[in-house]
Amino acid sequence: MRLTQWTDYSLRVLMYCAATQGREALPTVAEIAQAHGISHSHLTKIVMTLAAQSWLETLRGRGGGLRLLVPAGQVSVGDVVRQTEADFQLVECFDATGNTCRMGGRCHLQSVLGQAMDAYLAVLDGVTLADLVAPATSARVRWVPGLPDPALLSARPLAG
Repeated sequence: MRLTQWTDYSLRVLMYCAATQGREALPTVAEIAQAHGISHSHLTKIVMTLAAQSWLETLRGRGGGLRLLVPAGQVSVGDVVRQTEADFQLVECFDATGNTCRMGGRCHLQSVLGQAMDAYLAVLDGVTLADLVAPATSARVRWVPGLPDPALLSARPLAG
């Protein structure tokens, strides 16, 4: 599965806010847009959506900016992905109303892909914003039964 740019940018905004918690000056849309090379107007739309979903508070005026409404350790990446992605239908047969596949009843692809999607989301559910912005030495992805232990996997960043 490939995440949309909307989800990628949503995660970047939330991570930036989590990473700058405790800083005297609140981060702004302009600051985040510049830091990530993202269009200010596009990022504004994303911030407004994140605020509507009660993840961010937006404060106007002098000293204004963005603030997480939920502690970073309580925001799972899985929840963010579920709220920002519009389509989890990996193949046509996931859509009962538009399915024209002629292999229905003889194919197990939908079941296998459904299990894979569940495992994918389970891993994301075990990771919080706090985990993503923690120093590399202390960040740890939680193990999900039935999946390889993350400690055994290569040390690749979770989000970029």
